[in-house]
Amino acid sequence: MKLAAFALCTAALGAAIPVAAMAQTSVNIADQGPVVTLNVTESVEAAPDVVNVGTGVETRAPTAKQAMADNAQQMTALIAALSKAGIAKKDIQTSGVRLNAQFDYSPRNPDGTQAPPKFIGYEASNQLSVTLRDVKKVGDLLDRMVEAGATTISGPNFAIDDPAPLLVQARGAALKSARAQADFYAQAAGYRAARLLTISESNSGGNPPMPMMVRSFKADAAASTPIEPGQVSASVTLTVQYALEK
Repeated sequence: MKLAAFALCTAALGAAIPVAAMAQTSVNIADQGPVVTLNVTESVEAAPDVVNVGTGVETRAPTAKQAMADNAQQMTALIAALSKAGIAKKDIQTSGVRLNAQFDYSPRNPDGTQAPPKFIGYEASNQLSVTLRDVKKVGDLLDRMVEAGATTISGPNFAIDDPAPLLVQARGAALKSARAQADFYAQAAGYRAARLLTISESNSGGNPPMPMMVRSFKADAAASTPIEPGQVSASVTLTVQYALEK
């Protein structure tokens, strides 16, 4: 009977063992030496091969219907001119359509006080974002836009269509620079070596930080518009950590 009781007790304990075995223990062993954190940015420049230009048409009329109708007619002519110039349909995208009532706030009463604003009609606007893939012809294409009826132009914004190869170069240069800095700190602080722990990256690919500038055209286009593409850069910023070892 005692043996039977012992067996039952053992069985009861055995049933509880898997529950205890489910508990997990996590052990983290920290580096004993100091850790150096570096932020390194490297850039690679190249000539741009694509440019984005904003263009559009603004029209005014006494009624909203007439303003939109006039705008549609001029915008259709502008799109046709872009297509005739060799711009692919996929590279022409509507970026905004707007219709606003227009008021004249300048009238004053005979006694010099401000008169209520005077309604003068409606203004319709239709804007396009156009990608040009022949940088050398940008000036000529801008002039064609104006000749076709464009009343606004914004940009141009130059870029690299495929910045991946430039980013590879910038990434390699940034990592090499980080390694050199880490080795310097290790030697200067009396350590034998620097061991890489972590790497994180952020990048900017082939597009310069350029503000948009809008120009309105009220007269015929003059001589061919001069455009200088210059250089654009692709940059990589690495945040790396090295452990200094004795």
